[in-house]
Amino acid sequence: PSRTEFCKHIMSAATIAKVRPEASEEQAHRTADRAPSADPPFTLQQLKASIPAECFQPIVWKSLLFFGVDVAIIAGLYSTAALVDSWFFWPVFWLMQGTMFWALFVVGHDCGHGSFSHNRRLNSLIGHLSHSPLLVPYHGWRISHRIHHQTTGHVEDEETWYPLTESEYRNRPLHIRMMRFTPIMLWLFPFYLLRRSPRKHGSHFLPSSDLFRPSEKWDVIVSSIWWLACAALLGWFTYEQGFMALLKYYLGPYIVFIAWLDLVTFLHHNEASLPWYRGEKWSFMKGAISSIDRDYGFINDIHHNIGTHVVHHLFIAIPHYHLKQATQAIRPVLGDYYNYSETGILKSFVRSLKACQYVRDTGDVVYYHRD
Repeated sequence: PSRTEFCKHIMSAATIAKVRPEASEEQAHRTADRAPSADPPFTLQQLKASIPAECFQPIVWKSLLFFGVDVAIIAGLYSTAALVDSWFFWPVFWLMQGTMFWALFVVGHDCGHGSFSHNRRLNSLIGHLSHSPLLVPYHGWRISHRIHHQTTGHVEDEETWYPLTESEYRNRPLHIRMMRFTPIMLWLFPFYLLRRSPRKHGSHFLPSSDLFRPSEKWDVIVSSIWWLACAALLGWFTYEQGFMALLKYYLGPYIVFIAWLDLVTFLHHNEASLPWYRGEKWSFMKGAISSIDRDYGFINDIHHNIGTHVVHHLFIAIPHYHLKQATQAIRPVLGDYYNYSETGILKSFVRSLKACQYVRDTGDVVYYHRD
């Protein structure tokens, strides 16, 4: 061929290569900035077979021990705060106690998944004892969290921290964008319990909510009664001791607790390199492995290894004290499909707020973009 024809051929190939990512963002291998999104070369059964069988078995005394230790530490911190009673100490107390509230919440989270024990009544009891004092309706949240696990990684169906499409992002008022893309979002959890996410409808407290099946009506009512009892107890405490006592002993730690909850759940599923799916490209397994493991340093053991999130999404029956072992077992099988970040938590949070703004309006496989 002539030199002119050869140049046209090269230019045409370059144009195709440039346009192709716009048409489909699916890829089979990890690149510098994107995790793979093509169908994995392994099955869910193969992943499960790689994990030792004992990892799937809860040890009731060990589960109860972790619950008891959390409660004992919380009680000890309250006793220390009452003895010291100094404004120099209160911020330290809030940070420590709020972190322990978060750890206790994770115990209730395991109860909701049935990984605390195989006894449903025991799970329900410990779940209510863990969540109700934190003003979380145990069954209401357990059920919405079940939906999250069933729809992880799906652009339209995901329950929490789903991506905005580009048109949604550009049509959002400034104050709504500020709630999603600034640290304000760390304190949105109570509003989620009350009203769900902006694209969803319902409440975690009402059995008539779209969240719940008719058969779950009494579970929701029971948890709402527990919630009301704890709210009434806090009201009585405020009446007897005054608002400042409520601030010092409860509101301070509570604010830290919900910040932990929103921070961790956001970081599990928001990273610019992670794929999101629509239509037939989505599957349970592809959604589960589109989450990401993160290292919280010494906090890992305090909040029960919740940062080992990929294997948790794949197999919710694994107790938290087996997650590390299970993760090490599946990493060789996952290969490039294993997502892990060593970046510091606060740096990751700021980076994700900036980078994870919207996904394209169309496409079965999409990644986050930013302005």
